[in-house]
Amino acid sequence: MSKPLVGIVMGSDSDLAVMEEAAKILHEFGISHEITIASAHRSPKRVESYARGAEKKGLRVIIAGAGGAAHLAGVLASRTILPVIAVPLNSPLRGLDSFYSTLQMPSGVPVATMGIGKAGARNAAILAVEILAIKYPGLRRKLKEYKRQLAQKVGEKDRRWKPKS
Repeated sequence: MSKPLVGIVMGSDSDLAVMEEAAKILHEFGISHEITIASAHRSPKRVESYARGAEKKGLRVIIAGAGGAAHLAGVLASRTILPVIAVPLNSPLRGLDSFYSTLQMPSGVPVATMGIGKAGARNAAILAVEILAIKYPGLRRKLKEYKRQLAQKVGEKDRRWKPKS
């Protein structure tokens, strides 16, 4: 998958440390992606252009990370038919403002909202993989293996903490 299938968009370069977590997961699954900085408030024309051109460019999912008012995911979703996954980022209100902004989208403009911060960015990427796996059987196999490994790690941790008899 050499052509990017997932677009990671963030409102500021200060969001990169969190949004790189999504990129790591996509890389782990061998999914090409691109990273773009575009602000719903400071560069609205850039956001609109990105959203309107995403499908033609070959993207299939957009992951949007933003803090504060966090309008980025909603603006993207209003301008494309591609699935948009929001990652609320930390803010002076510890990300709750961002979380509620992306969670409470109006009817007709859906945005999948993850948890706040790095775990949310990782989950956004996994959800993107799950969406793509509908079309790509190789990704389905990788996802099954990924989930099997998660369960195995839990079992290993459980065995380590059980008292030896």
